[in-house]
Amino acid sequence: MNPDTLAFPEIAAVIARVKPRFLEGLAPEEVKIVLAAAKQRRYLANSVVINQGHPADYLFLLLAGRARYFFITPDARKTLLLWVPLGEIFGSAAIVPKPIAYLTSTETMKPSHLLVWDRATIGQLAARYPRLVANALLIGFDYMVGYRSLHVAMTCQNARQRLANVLVSLATGMGRETAGGIELDIKNEELANEANVTPFTASRLLSEWQRGGLLVKNRGKILLRSAEGLLSHVAD
Repeated sequence: MNPDTLAFPEIAAVIARVKPRFLEGLAPEEVKIVLAAAKQRRYLANSVVINQGHPADYLFLLLAGRARYFFITPDARKTLLLWVPLGEIFGSAAIVPKPIAYLTSTETMKPSHLLVWDRATIGQLAARYPRLVANALLIGFDYMVGYRSLHVAMTCQNARQRLANVLVSLATGMGRETAGGIELDIKNEELANEANVTPFTASRLLSEWQRGGLLVKNRGKILLRSAEGLLSHVAD
């Protein structure tokens, strides 16, 4: 067996742990069929998996690692968008019957392990199991809710509230539960970009919250002691 691939029982164990929303509502035997139809791919950190504007020929599911969306503006600037949580799909345009292009790009931030379905395969599976299409629509709806919340935050919240809400959202979606709180692998610059604040402002606020005991900041990591406490603090 290729050392870069996992045997089915190992994949099934990962799926049971990350609980992909894309597979919700399927019977165990149906999940097995969908997983068996996928190929496995591994990517190094900082690899571009999807390029905006390219044909949407593949659907991906993140088994391990870390990824995020980004967009290249007409003046060639890279704009960072949402993160891809473990167990989430990206490239869902591949499910659409009419061939279309990817709207955004996706890159890995850490070495990542993905399941991949080509357009023909996922189309056949979607026709056989309509719940896959419904799940993809619900995931897309949640992204729309997220962007709506982000737009409201940008227009109605101050920098302190925006940064706190982004930190809590990312910690909830991608953090690791520990005895002391939720640990999140993220840099100040990444948080600043998500909250639309300067890196200086992000660093200043994080240091302030650390002094107040709300979090612990280390190089490339943040331990959020209490999400509720932080949100309550910035609401004052």
